[in-house]
Amino acid sequence: MDITHRIIHLDTVDSTNRYLRELDSAEDVDMLVCVADYQTAGRGQGTNTWESEQDKNLLFSTKIHPAGVQPTKQFILSEACALALKDVLDMMVNDITLKWPNDVYWRDYKLSGTLIETTLAAGGLKDCVFGVGLNVNQRSFHSDAPNPVSLWQILGHELDRNDLLAQIIECMKRRLQQVYEGQYDEIQQTYHAALYRREGWFPYRDAQGSFLARIEGVRPDGHLLLCDEEGREREYAFKEVEFLGARSKWQGAIV
Repeated sequence: MDITHRIIHLDTVDSTNRYLRELDSAEDVDMLVCVADYQTAGRGQGTNTWESEQDKNLLFSTKIHPAGVQPTKQFILSEACALALKDVLDMMVNDITLKWPNDVYWRDYKLSGTLIETTLAAGGLKDCVFGVGLNVNQRSFHSDAPNPVSLWQILGHELDRNDLLAQIIECMKRRLQQVYEGQYDEIQQTYHAALYRREGWFPYRDAQGSFLARIEGVRPDGHLLLCDEEGREREYAFKEVEFLGARSKWQGAIV
């Protein structure tokens, strides 16, 4: 099937995710996209905020209705969204990886983050909203975020945000089509291969302290699997483990 979409453009909004969640209108398309030039209350995961200058970056949310995806398998949607962003960025720059669960990294720097919110109905998924913040043309960052980077800082020139959004939407459609066709294994294998720190030993920290481990994979429910130096497998849900700075073994600089 062809996935249809419609774009709503806002100059300013508190949150594109909230706007789409609360939008009370008949939706005649498969994918509804809300893009804003500025968000007054842009959010990351948990209590995190997202720094973005007016008219500089891509701030958008996409609402879909993935009725055929079981709630226990909904992480496949997160993987598909992350891969769609990587598909586009790979055409512009090398060294793009996906930091579990769905951040996009360039080397050791965060280029994009995604907040995903789902709604359940009758035991299944009713709606899924992907809220994406992608640093595009911002030249400097002033928040206490440890490692932001923009495409302007990487490439040295500005990009047309509308063209970039159009490319991302088309890649999201292709990745979602894979989901709807049940191509879960292909998506998961591609996601695993693209993971930040996929190869090698790196420092992490959980509630018990710091340790060295390597990534073993990600379960279909989204749990991260690590193997520590003693050969023990460790499994974590989001926010249960931190990635520590690669150049500072135990200081705890989160990257």
